Amino acid sequence: MRKRPLGKTTLQVSELALGTWGLSGDGYGPMVEAEIDRVIDRALAVGIDLFDTADVYGRGEMERRLGKRLQGAGPAFVVTKIGTDLEGLPPRKRFDPAHLRTAFERSQERLARDVVDVVLLHNPTMAAMRSKESLAFLRDLKQAGKIRAFGVSAGSADVARSALRDEVDVIEIAYNAFLPGDLHEVAGDVSESGAAVLARSVLAHGLLAGQWSADREFFSFDHRAERWTREEFKLRIRQLDVLRPLVTGPVVSLRAAALRFVLANQLVSSAVLGPRSVAQLDQLVREAGMPPYLGDTALTELSARLRSAGITT
Repeated sequence: MRKRPLGKTTLQVSELALGTWGLSGDGYGPMVEAEIDRVIDRALAVGIDLFDTADVYGRGEMERRLGKRLQGAGPAFVVTKIGTDLEGLPPRKRFDPAHLRTAFERSQERLARDVVDVVLLHNPTMAAMRSKESLAFLRDLKQAGKIRAFGVSAGSADVARSALRDEVDVIEIAYNAFLPGDLHEVAGDVSESGAAVLARSVLAHGLLAGQWSADREFFSFDHRAERWTREEFKLRIRQLDVLRPLVTGPVVSLRAAALRFVLANQLVSSAVLGPRSVAQLDQLVREAGMPPYLGDTALTELSARLRSAGITT
């Protein structure tokens, strides 16, 4: 497993990370508990040392599980996210220091770590970013030696840019071949700040694996049932054709092309994967391949095809 610098921190992390939202059962439906453990253990075995989670994944269960599975497993870094109050009626986002302090202490206990590697605000609004209190709280945790790095999991380029200008260590942002624009929009800010980029949604929730037909339907408990209208979904399936010219030589599938697109961007410190089985994880690790992931000519031609298909690059 190749390593990359985690931005301006002193950490070196695997360029593939294991995301745990899918394993939690929250997004795609129930998981067999034994398979969750097998996926985590397999990630460690293939050299993945960066694990992405949040205090709300499985209502804290994924943090607890990582706390157990990673103990004594050698170097392993955890990124967790806080800022959602599930105890409120209704549950809501909260980024006030009082809530964040309680949330962090609970995460720290579940992860069984005196020092948490990376803590991110979980999808804050621009209003939360403007208040400055939440980032000041995380900065204080870092100065106190309770976390190694801090930042924001951003839902938009505006939030990411605001975080970068407030000198965070890490941003997490959706980045894939069908959604390249947010990261490209803040690329200059990333370069200037030296912050690490964790790329999530690298397969667009499975779409970019290229294995669905246009009439694919999802179960009601699967978040993808509400993600696209039927017409939007059919359009996305047609747009997959712009990726097919990349499938040549060592790029053996659309899934490989999509993953290599993310890894080809040197701003990305790690691509956060979301496998729900050992077989899926092994497939992704195998198909990531070796650098150069995609050539400059291939990327330039892809950008032109994406624009012609109506995808903003």
